[in-house]
Amino acid sequence: MNMLIRTLREWIDGKRVLLLGFGREGRAVYRRIMQAGGYAALGIADRNALADAPEDAALHIGEDYQDAMDAYDLVFKSPGIVLTDGHKPEQLSCRVTSLTELFLTAYREQCVGITGTKGKSTTSSLLYHVLQTAGIPSVLGGNIGIPTADLYEQITPETVIVMEIGVHQLEYNHVSPKTAVFLNLYEEHLDHYGTFAYYAYCKENIYRNQQAGDVLICGQAGLPEAGDCKADVLRLAMDNPQADVTLLHGNTAVYHGEKLLLPEDMALTGVHNRYNCAVVYALAKRLGAADADIYRGIETFQPLPHRLSPIGTFHGIRWVDDSISTACETCIQALNSLPDTDTVLIGGMDRGINYASLLEYLEASAVPHIILMSDSGRRMLEEAPETLRQRIRYAEGLPEAVAIAKDITEKGKICLLSPAAASYNVYQNFEKRGDHFRELAEK
Repeated sequence: MNMLIRTLREWIDGKRVLLLGFGREGRAVYRRIMQAGGYAALGIADRNALADAPEDAALHIGEDYQDAMDAYDLVFKSPGIVLTDGHKPEQLSCRVTSLTELFLTAYREQCVGITGTKGKSTTSSLLYHVLQTAGIPSVLGGNIGIPTADLYEQITPETVIVMEIGVHQLEYNHVSPKTAVFLNLYEEHLDHYGTFAYYAYCKENIYRNQQAGDVLICGQAGLPEAGDCKADVLRLAMDNPQADVTLLHGNTAVYHGEKLLLPEDMALTGVHNRYNCAVVYALAKRLGAADADIYRGIETFQPLPHRLSPIGTFHGIRWVDDSISTACETCIQALNSLPDTDTVLIGGMDRGINYASLLEYLEASAVPHIILMSDSGRRMLEEAPETLRQRIRYAEGLPEAVAIAKDITEKGKICLLSPAAASYNVYQNFEKRGDHFRELAEK
């Protein structure tokens, strides 16, 4: 029996099992439970009605769906579900777990787990691409949109498992990957986690349960206090020759003194992405890849959509989609990477993050036109100094913002969407927002 299915069978044998949330991940867990068997009872709890609910599961549907948790022994929580008061693990008699914890229990020795407020999708995808280029057996899954429960048939004892792990997957996780990467830490998801301190605490679960002999590559903001991490800690920094992993001069990846000059014509844009390349260089070297293969992998990698993605020239304007931007720092990085930006579109769902650093950057920048939009844009407008307001226009939403941009952006220059905010007050996700931006730009 496969390791994942065997571990799952051990967990659910004779137990009453609840799937809390029945989206992509919940359905993936359900399929594996059907393979493992041995459970005493199975339930599905979801706020929303399910048109295709399995007939062999008890259903708990509606606003009070979390009340069903303590009627079960083991609860698989889907990422993103916010446990309300009275339903926290410490308030219940059931065990709350996740697909991530199950997968890491089965395969942690083979896993490279990558987290960070930003850059984790690009770093995970790039590492996987480099390993494939080098002929190293590998799979990619996790928060990037590929449930790890669907990977197990591809895994052999020699397979490197590259996992993007988001904070929602880490919140109640008690198993850490053997190799962990903590790229960076900015204010994010405060609507879910309440405080930056708790958000950071959940992120730290990437290394909190590592063991002696494990490895953590970690940026300065996430570095553990002495005694908080049993793993060997490799310090990650920008332009710091003393760091274990660094990017020097914007073009040279360095790992323990070994250097790789990055391709000049690589498709990834921005110094922050070259910083991610330095992380990949270190990881790939540790996993046995040769420099020539690493170079070729970086050179041939195609960036993921909605990440500083040029979408075309329309109405004489060059349009760039950075809809993935949901934090101040990512918007700042985007503007630093694109000096030809004439108009930037900022704003979305207001999650309560502090926009002071972005407003300070914009005030000192030379960007001629700033269009603030939606809820967070309205708050930024209220907080902006008078000297900055002269360059600001406000739009209720993306359609109005793009219309204004078409009128004011200098021909041949860039109009950049880099919202520094989540999309959920209007769009299903940042991908839908980016797709809508393209449609509006093309009109």
